[in-house]
Amino acid sequence: MPAQLVTDPNLDSPDEFYAALAELHRGLDDATSAKVNAKLILLLANHVGDPAVLREAIELARPNPDA
Repeated sequence: MPAQLVTDPNLDSPDEFYAALAELHRGLDDATSAKVNAKLILLLANHVGDPAVLREAIELARPNPDA
């Protein structure tokens, strides 16, 4: 059975993760912040590894012009 993207809450400590993510960006200019986000995305995508799950995540992240 192929893996599916987990969209239900799945972090043990979401507030701690959010704080670490905010700290990662503290003091960065917009361009550097965007590079850090891209690097983090690529690291996590590599960890996930499943192309179908990654495509599903991309589709869910895509801006919805009707929303």
